[in-house]
Amino acid sequence: MQSGVVDICFSISICDKNCRKFEQVRYRPNTPLVLKGISLSIHGGEKIGVVGRTGSGKSTLIQVFFRLVEPYGGKIIIDGVDICKLGLHDLRSRFGIIPQEPVLFEGTVRSNIDPLGLYSDDEIWKSLERCQLKDVVSAKPEKLDALVVDSGDNWSVGQRQLLCLGRVMLKRSRVLFMDEATASVDSQTDVIIQKIIRQEFSACTIITIAHRIPTVIDCDRVLVIDDGWAKEFDSPSSLLERPSLFGALVQEYANRSSGL
Repeated sequence: MQSGVVDICFSISICDKNCRKFEQVRYRPNTPLVLKGISLSIHGGEKIGVVGRTGSGKSTLIQVFFRLVEPYGGKIIIDGVDICKLGLHDLRSRFGIIPQEPVLFEGTVRSNIDPLGLYSDDEIWKSLERCQLKDVVSAKPEKLDALVVDSGDNWSVGQRQLLCLGRVMLKRSRVLFMDEATASVDSQTDVIIQKIIRQEFSACTIITIAHRIPTVIDCDRVLVIDDGWAKEFDSPSSLLERPSLFGALVQEYANRSSGL
């Protein structure tokens, strides 16, 4: 997975551009389909926003990429490789993910940013510098061995999210998933994280699950999922120029924000 070219043809489906078979996803046999019809291609380096109402299937889409649930039909092809033919470790080690709630484990800064011990101290420090935490960690007497308690509660929410960002930077993943990664941080940290993502991940394919509409306005294209179906997939500007589900979501968000 060098360029991050993604072809989806599922219900869920990610497959080649000529794929006619829709992929489908259900959580257990004999239960209703969660993802019913999604067929699209994502070019390497594209920034894709995924929106939809609660329960539309946005989070399930991410789960299928990581094969937390297996496709019932169809394929997900990344750089010409059917991801269902890869081992789970090989697959997941190639993806980067920045979750909505930062995930830290009891241990040290070193063990949290490099859980598998694959990188040198110099590489870790460079990653901390890129995510703007080098000065914070350097100021601690233990440096990279500074304590991280369970869930990272001895670090601020913003610092926890930046540590998660540094972890992804260290992996140099070409495909990055974001689950509204700045929803739980203050506005100042939000600005920092967005700036880092634009600078450090400019060449990456980024798929962002958005819970706040402004998050995806700057994306190259937006995928609108409704009841498990891909209903719209176009640039934000194009969708706003015509009557669309995306336009309706934008209007609803604007109304809520203005207190109407």
